[in-house]
Amino acid sequence: MTINLSDYETGAKYKGDYDADLAALQERLAKIQVAHIVHNRRSVILLEGWDAAGKGGIIKRMTADWDPRYYQVHPIAAPSQEERDHHYLWRFWTKLPAGHNIAIFDRSWYGRVLVERVEGFCAKADWKRAYDEINAFERQQIDAGTNMVKLFVHITQQTQDEQLAQRLDTPWKRWKTGADDYRNRARRADYLDAMHDMFKETDTKQAPWQVIDNNNRKAGRIAALTYVADRLEKLVPLDFPAADPDVVKLARDAFNYKPIAAGK
Repeated sequence: MTINLSDYETGAKYKGDYDADLAALQERLAKIQVAHIVHNRRSVILLEGWDAAGKGGIIKRMTADWDPRYYQVHPIAAPSQEERDHHYLWRFWTKLPAGHNIAIFDRSWYGRVLVERVEGFCAKADWKRAYDEINAFERQQIDAGTNMVKLFVHITQQTQDEQLAQRLDTPWKRWKTGADDYRNRARRADYLDAMHDMFKETDTKQAPWQVIDNNNRKAGRIAALTYVADRLEKLVPLDFPAADPDVVKLARDAFNYKPIAAGK
């Protein structure tokens, strides 16, 4: 099914109890992270989207109850000179998660077919070839046991302008905006073309895209966290080991520990 970003622009308000539903999702996600740790699993969660689309807010809430020792957030900016001297995927290979870990990419290897394509940072032959390279790269990770979750955070031009204005109006948010935001804004039509080509070429059965309508922040965050939880719960075992008998004995000796009856 073809993905069209215009289908994700309602900006409908969240009708549920946002705080309660967010807390419930964060508890689900906490258990999912523990499942990675105890079952030695690994996952990649990547977020693409417009400038000021709210990717950081989604990541902040997704990781709120996670143990920081077992996840990494990789904010992807322009490549360094060393990275430019390698194949463009090289810098992402070095950031892939080890066992027990979840890696979150705030922007990703899709920059090759988005910003590098639109801004002319690579030749047409390079970004056209990249679709097959990216699909092969993701297939390699999945075949090796890494779970792949791909989110595209979408907002309208009006919402983006509101967010950019808010950043300028809020002293502690001004660091998040700069001239690049406005250069990219001026080429929205070109980016839309690149995004729709990206979906067409890389929305695969093994690594599908999920578009998040983040024009209403609360609704978008709940939708994003729900999708991540739903997808990972299907990919990671959620059974947890029984307490180690030796540790139980130590607890009994230390403070007269008594196990809670099953089901309570």
